[in-house]
Amino acid sequence: MRLALSVVFSSLAGYLLGVDTVDFKTLTLLAFGGYFMVGASNAFNQIIEKDLDALMDRTKNRPIPAGRMSVNTAFAIATIFTVLGIAILYSINKQTAMFGAISIFLYTCVYTPLKTKTPISVFVGAIPGAIPFMLGWVAATNDFGIEPGTLFALQFFWQFPHFWAIGWFLFEDYKRGGFFMLPTGKQDRGTAVQVIMYTIWTILISIIPVFGFTGRLQLSIVAAIIVFILGLGMLYYAIQLFKKMTEQSAKQLMLSSVAYITLVQIVYVIDKFIS
Repeated sequence: MRLALSVVFSSLAGYLLGVDTVDFKTLTLLAFGGYFMVGASNAFNQIIEKDLDALMDRTKNRPIPAGRMSVNTAFAIATIFTVLGIAILYSINKQTAMFGAISIFLYTCVYTPLKTKTPISVFVGAIPGAIPFMLGWVAATNDFGIEPGTLFALQFFWQFPHFWAIGWFLFEDYKRGGFFMLPTGKQDRGTAVQVIMYTIWTILISIIPVFGFTGRLQLSIVAAIIVFILGLGMLYYAIQLFKKMTEQSAKQLMLSSVAYITLVQIVYVIDKFIS
């Protein structure tokens, strides 16, 4: 539920950034279409990983491994959500439906199988994870250009420090399930350095709109300063992870990353409507 709502929030933020006049019908369709899209991806994921989920504390109480739901029921739900999600997004425009379908396919058929084979799975998973912010703009404009590409890049690179932080403090749990989430495969300096590098890159991308290179996606100087400061907050916790190398510092980074992406999207939207 929390993941689905965060995806819907990103989609709505992207829509508000791209639209000239808010159409509440489209906004509602985007919210429901995005919700079904995430629900479908998660349901297929939990079907595929049902045996591994039973091995991990964080997932053993999910409906299938806990025995509250059969695989057939879960598959029916996943299929219905897929059809509903794509159909609703198609009613907005074809491009939105296409990106929604790509997201479900990559998450289910590429990212999920790779999680037990290689840390590259995080890179693959970051693609569908970055689509929602971009999806909102495409829903508003029926166009894909530099603007939604920038939104995609921001959320794409943000996911690396976010998910590596999760992979760090849940390392032993993921290990029981056979998942490879950290770039070096270990809780080491190499992983911590990459967390810092991707955090810096995320911060740089987040302020690019202030320079006027991103078409209609613009950011005022004041908003850019706020976004930059928010990024420094996330960078602080990334550096703390490097210094302390603890599960607690990784958890703090994860929480700061969630706050960062949420606040950045809010700042982007507010800045658009008051500038």
